[in-house]
Amino acid sequence: MNTVTRPRILVVGAGFAGVECVRRLERRLAADEADVTLVTPFAYQLYLPLLPQVASGVLTPQSIALSLRRSRKYRTRIIPGGAIGVDLAAKVCVIRTITDEIVNEPYDYIVLAPGSITRTFDIPGLTDHAFGMKTLAEAAYIRDHVISQLDLADASQDPAERESRLQFVVVGGGYAGTETAACLNRLTRAAVKRYPRLDPGLIKWHLIDVAPKLMPELGDKLGRSAQDVLRKRGIEISLGVSIAKAGPEEVTFTDGRAVPTRTLIWTAGVVASPLIKTLGAETVRGRLAVAAEMNLPGHDGVFALGDAAAVPDRAKGEEGAVCPPTAQHAMRQGKVVADNVVATLRNQPMKPYVHKDLGLVVDLGGRDAVSKPLGVELRGLPAQAVARGYHWSALRTNVAKTRVLTNWVLNAIAGDDFVRTGFQARKPAKLRDFEYTDAYLTPEQLREHVAEGRG
Repeated sequence: MNTVTRPRILVVGAGFAGVECVRRLERRLAADEADVTLVTPFAYQLYLPLLPQVASGVLTPQSIALSLRRSRKYRTRIIPGGAIGVDLAAKVCVIRTITDEIVNEPYDYIVLAPGSITRTFDIPGLTDHAFGMKTLAEAAYIRDHVISQLDLADASQDPAERESRLQFVVVGGGYAGTETAACLNRLTRAAVKRYPRLDPGLIKWHLIDVAPKLMPELGDKLGRSAQDVLRKRGIEISLGVSIAKAGPEEVTFTDGRAVPTRTLIWTAGVVASPLIKTLGAETVRGRLAVAAEMNLPGHDGVFALGDAAAVPDRAKGEEGAVCPPTAQHAMRQGKVVADNVVATLRNQPMKPYVHKDLGLVVDLGGRDAVSKPLGVELRGLPAQAVARGYHWSALRTNVAKTRVLTNWVLNAIAGDDFVRTGFQARKPAKLRDFEYTDAYLTPEQLREHVAEGRG
């Protein structure tokens, strides 16, 4: 006998979009009006834009992991796991928990905010030898790894080994790649002063991208300013270039150059979560095609947003334009989706999502940054103030704001001790270890599993 009397709202994903949606639902719904469930492997929201600062040691990992259970009013049920399939006809979401148990979760309304995974290509050795930069564990591991290369190079008597350990390659000229290269370059330049046996001139950072420009959204002037800052720090920038193959001790570029390195960091964009493919619905470049209200046409009670959805960008006024996969859009979409779910529950009209981008900020570490708030181009300290001010204000809790501000001040005054934690030292942490692309069900497996669950 079915004892459920309240509508069941299932939110998939605890990124910017999912968390904002859940928070809005809790504020707008009465406790007895609906049951809200959130599917996420971790009970925290990760503030992704500050991940490079965790990798470089400016911030501690805990400071950008915002607990979902901190609020005393939090009443959402959390399922610790990830969605691996959704049967739209049966209204069932299949979830793999963190203990590898596969469970069926029925719903009346579903909000799909599973985010994205790192975009990779069929490059020999890439997923086996490259590091990613999308999770807290990856950022912590990369910091350990980079400091380990200095330790091992300092101890080595082999010039070839030293050369390979002191060269670092970052692929991706977007915000993530540029900030990662900038922050980690500062880390190694500061750390090498503690290694009197190492020649600072041996440390080489390479930033490459297949595009003709770094961060083209910034415009030509700010883009050149960012490049000038990086080049003055000794970062070699190669545009129109990608990776031909990757090995454990060498990376070959598409222009034929072979760079001896033990560190390849891959940040060359993202693609929608593989969960979207299990729906069997229309997509736009891999993202779920939704209406301006972020509902899925032809399927009652199905909404999608954030990186995994092709949300029409009405602010641009261009036919076919969709919102870029940014935190700024995801946060605002989360609120509008929550309002539309509530409106659907109450038989009220939904509203379309419209938001004009407020600008861009790129923190290059130290006193260097480039920003474009509301179209105004800034460089140096003013840009840094805007960048850090924006990130600080966007942090959801006062605890997180206090931790981040304290970390910034402490790092500026005392610097870094360049300590390795060592807790991941003997475990692989490459792209294949964090991107669970083989965990998702095929449409056939999904239907079979749901049918078995009903039997």
